[in-house]
Amino acid sequence: MDRVGDIALFLQVLEQGSISAAARRLDLSVAVASQRLKRLERELGVRLLHRTTRRLHPTPEGLALAQEGRVLVEELELLGSRLRQQGGEVAGTLRVTASASFGRQYISPLLPEFLAAHPGLRVSLDLDDRVTDLIGAGYDLAIRIGRLDDSSLVSRQLAVNDRLLCASPDYLHRRGMPATPAELARHDCVLLTGRDGLQDVWRLLDPAGRAVDVRVQGRFESNYGEALRDAALAGLGIAMHSAWHVHRDLREGRLRVVLPDHPVPASGIHAVMPGRTLVPPRVRAFVDYLAERFADPPWRLA
Repeated sequence: MDRVGDIALFLQVLEQGSISAAARRLDLSVAVASQRLKRLERELGVRLLHRTTRRLHPTPEGLALAQEGRVLVEELELLGSRLRQQGGEVAGTLRVTASASFGRQYISPLLPEFLAAHPGLRVSLDLDDRVTDLIGAGYDLAIRIGRLDDSSLVSRQLAVNDRLLCASPDYLHRRGMPATPAELARHDCVLLTGRDGLQDVWRLLDPAGRAVDVRVQGRFESNYGEALRDAALAGLGIAMHSAWHVHRDLREGRLRVVLPDHPVPASGIHAVMPGRTLVPPRVRAFVDYLAERFADPPWRLA
C-alpha cells in the first residue's frame, strides 16, 4: 500500500476542507480519493474523519496523524528533492572495474583530470582480470576487452582492440621468422589461459581476409597479460598481444611483429553498464570522457 501517499491525501483533505477539493488538487477522481481514505482508516484501525453535511472534521486520531504525518511527508519530499538534484549532477561514488594491465596503464592515469573536473565525485577503481558480475558486485561500469558474452548488459565501444603476433629479436634470430601461419606450429608460443581454457588455437587472416586457424604450443602459459609480455621479451616464444599492451616495445625494438601480412582479427574495448535507462550522470560523464580520450588512442601503431 502507498501509505505515505494516502497520508498526503489525508493532509490535503484537511487543508482543502473536502474530499472533492483534495481530489482535484491531486488530480484524482472523488471515488478513488474516498477509497484511499477508507483504506488508510482500515489499515490504521481508527477513524480519521467525522463526516457532516457541510464539512469533514478530523477525529483526535486524525489530528495526531496530521501532526506527525506531515513531518513524514515533508521529509520524504525533501529526500526526493535531494535525490533528484544529485541525480542531475556528476557526484557520488563511481565504481569501476577494469582488467589489471589496461586499467593500470590507461584508466588510472586519466582519473586525476576527471576528478578535478568533478569535485563532488569519488572513484573506486577495481583492477582485476576476472569477469565480474556487475549487478551482483554493485559496479556502475566495467571496461572490458574482447568478446562480450552477457547480452543483458549495455555496452559502448570506446576503441578498437588491434591485436598482433610478436616476438623478441633474440628469439627470431635463434628460431627464424615464420613465413606462413602453418610454420607457427613448429615454433614456441606463449599462451594465454582464461575463462575458456588454454587459448592454443590462433586465428589469423590471410591477405584476402579469410580466416586461418593454427594450433600452437609452447613451454609457457599464463592467465596474466603482463607475464606473457615478460615471456615474449625474454625470448620464450611468439605471443599474441593487443597493440595497447606492447606498442612501446614495438616502437623501441624490444619486440617485432610476426606475420604482418596475416593480421589477428581485431576486437573491441568496451564500456559495459548494467542498463540503458536511468544511467547516473557520473557514469555517462565518465564513458563520454573515455570515448573522447580514446578516439585517437595512444597505442596506435600507424
